[in-house]
Amino acid sequence: MFVNRVLSGMRPTGALHLGHYHGVLKNWVKLQHEYECLYFVADWHALTTHYDTPEVVEQNVWEMVIDWLACGVDPAQSTLFIQSRVPEHAELHLLLSMVTPLGWLERIPTYKDQQEKLVDRDLATYGFLGYPLLQGADILIYRANLVPVGEDQVPHIEFTREVARRFNHVFGREEGFEQKAEAAIKKLGAKRARLYRQLRTRFLEKGDADALAAARELVEEAQNLPLGDRERLFGYIEGGGKVILSEPKALLTDASKMPGLDGQKMSKSYNNTIGLREDAEAIAGKIRTMPTDPARVKRSDPGTPEKCPVWQFHLVYSDEKRRQWVQEGCRGAKIGCLECKQPVIDAVLEEQKPIRERAQRYLDDPTLVRSIIADGCEKARKQAQETLREVKQVMGLNYS
Repeated sequence: MFVNRVLSGMRPTGALHLGHYHGVLKNWVKLQHEYECLYFVADWHALTTHYDTPEVVEQNVWEMVIDWLACGVDPAQSTLFIQSRVPEHAELHLLLSMVTPLGWLERIPTYKDQQEKLVDRDLATYGFLGYPLLQGADILIYRANLVPVGEDQVPHIEFTREVARRFNHVFGREEGFEQKAEAAIKKLGAKRARLYRQLRTRFLEKGDADALAAARELVEEAQNLPLGDRERLFGYIEGGGKVILSEPKALLTDASKMPGLDGQKMSKSYNNTIGLREDAEAIAGKIRTMPTDPARVKRSDPGTPEKCPVWQFHLVYSDEKRRQWVQEGCRGAKIGCLECKQPVIDAVLEEQKPIRERAQRYLDDPTLVRSIIADGCEKARKQAQETLREVKQVMGLNYS
């Protein structure tokens, strides 16, 4: 059957918090039950904005992986690895840079946006300009076809698709392509070959997108087909050349609904976070001192929940009955702010309890984490080497 492969990564730039859990990790856990998933520590990407403080990267890598495991990311269902331990990422990045127009990088919206926001960082480097291309290499090296991103990252996926398309156009024109593609069709077997030709004709003559998808799935299902023939048949479906690099699609994820302690987005930059494995007393203290509706100066003053940051937490953690209790109690001055905050404290601590328990196993025995990552790196590198071998061959770098 056709296998959807998901790739996602996270930069190790600091302790993870509840925003990461609700915005990314819960989704990772869900995806690992539905697709083949690769999740990686983007340590090279961390250096694009923290090259002058490498100790930040080193300190956070292993802690971040523990957080992943503690939140339910399962190494038996997902491949977990560190980007810099698979050097093929960097080699593909270099090779892709030879055919990527500079203007493509400069027009990516986040390039200027980040320069304006991160004014305290030196971003006048090629590493920062070129990080979308490295991100593209991260995806393309595994032929991942699904990348979970928020709306702000969609331009990066479109950029990666353009790079893959350009690479295939430049290097996918092998001599005798049609003859080799026809020979590959025969390897499908008589029945599948006939269906492939029918689907290809429907797509080329009528632009039938369903026929294109069905033909691609047919090729994917041909388990014994050599990689080169598989790529030829992918390209031949659309009447083009050999498909060396697959174009990924953005798998849109919902924005995190986890607010910060001040009502803004939870972010280290705003100093408004609750750490994933933060001490229970510290968490309770943070929530108890959260700002509330400024209209409630005294216990007897009625308030408006929608104007209070605590209400945003109730939207995440409370059921309808609890929310109704908050609405009536706050508006009628029947409950105090500390009384309103206590169910939130209880819910956050209850959510973190299994996370803390799972983390303890890895804190007690750090070799478990090292072993998981070593296995993941080995598995990821085998896949990456397969893609890079094909890339180097079509670029004339396959010396014998």
